[in-house]
Amino acid sequence: MATIYDVSVLAGVSLATVSRVINKNGNVSEKTTKKVMEAMDSLGYRPNAIAQSLASNRSNSIGILIPELCGPFFGNLMAGAEKRLRDANKHVIITAGHSNEESEKAGIEFLLSRNCDALILHLDALSDDYLEALCEKGIPLVIINRYIKPLHDRCIYLDNKTGGYLATKELLDLGHRKIAYIAGPHWKEDAKARFEGHTQAPRETGIKLENELVYMGDFKQESGTEGLKTLLNSNHQFTALVCANDEMASGAMAYAREQGMQLPEELSIIGFDNIVYSSYLFPALTTINYPVEEMAKMAAALILKEVYQVKGLKISNEFYPTLIRRHSVLPEKG
Repeated sequence: MATIYDVSVLAGVSLATVSRVINKNGNVSEKTTKKVMEAMDSLGYRPNAIAQSLASNRSNSIGILIPELCGPFFGNLMAGAEKRLRDANKHVIITAGHSNEESEKAGIEFLLSRNCDALILHLDALSDDYLEALCEKGIPLVIINRYIKPLHDRCIYLDNKTGGYLATKELLDLGHRKIAYIAGPHWKEDAKARFEGHTQAPRETGIKLENELVYMGDFKQESGTEGLKTLLNSNHQFTALVCANDEMASGAMAYAREQGMQLPEELSIIGFDNIVYSSYLFPALTTINYPVEEMAKMAAALILKEVYQVKGLKISNEFYPTLIRRHSVLPEKG
C-alpha cells in the first residue's frame, strides 16, 4: 500500500510539501500541487483521515443535530450549512434528535464520539442548563433557532414574535376581524413566540381574538387539515386563518378545497417559513419568510471563525422575518 513517502519520491518534493497539499494549507504553487496530485493518483494513495486527525487534533468534520431528517425546512438548513462548510473543505455528520430529550442527548454523544470539531444544534427538548454545561466543558457549538442569554454569542436565531405579529397585522390591515389560528406546539419556543406575536397585533388596536378560534397543531401538514376541520365545525365564524408554518397551511388549504371552498375569496390563509413549495400552492401562499438557509450558513461561518480561525468573517446572530405577499389573502369583503 502506497505511503506519503512514496508520493514525495514520485513527485520529487518533500514530505512537508505533500502534507501541505493534502491539508490544503500553506503556500504551494499550482505546478507543484499538480505534481503531487498526479503522484497520489498514480499510486492510488488516499490520505488517512484518522491519522490526519490525530496529528492535527482536528477531524475537519462538524456535527449537525436537527429534529427531523425530512421536510423542506430542515432540508434547507442542512443544505445551507453543508454548502458553507464544504466550500471551506470541511464535512458534516448529521443525525436527528426527534424533539425528544433522550434522543437529543444521544445524538450529541454520537457526534462527539465521531470526533467532530464542533456542533450545530437545532434543539427542542434539551434545557438551557444542559447546553450551558456543554459549553463549560469546552465543546464548540452553535445553536440555531433559539436564544439563550448566557450563550448569546453562540446563538443564531430568528425574531419569531415579530413574524407572528407581521402575519396577523397583514390580515388586520386588510379589514379582517374574525381571524383563526392554527398554532405549533407551545412547548416549542418558536411556536410560543409566534403565537405571542399573533395576539399582540389585535391587542394594539383593541380587537379581541376568540379563544375558540385557536387550534393547537404540531407543525405537520396533517394537523393543518385537522385544525381547519375542527375550526369550521366550531360554529364560530372567521374570514381569515393564520398558520404557524407553511406545512400546516398547505394541509388547511387542501381541506378547504375538499370542502368546495374558494380560496382566497371565502377564506384568506397566511403561513410562516416560506418553504420551497409555498409559492407553488394554489393559490400561491402568502407567508412569513424564515431565512433558515442563510442562518445555517451563518452558523457554519461562526464555526469557521471560532474553531478554524478563518479571518474576515462577519457574524450576525439575529435574523428578522419579512412578509411575502402572494395570492392566498384578499381584503375582507364585509
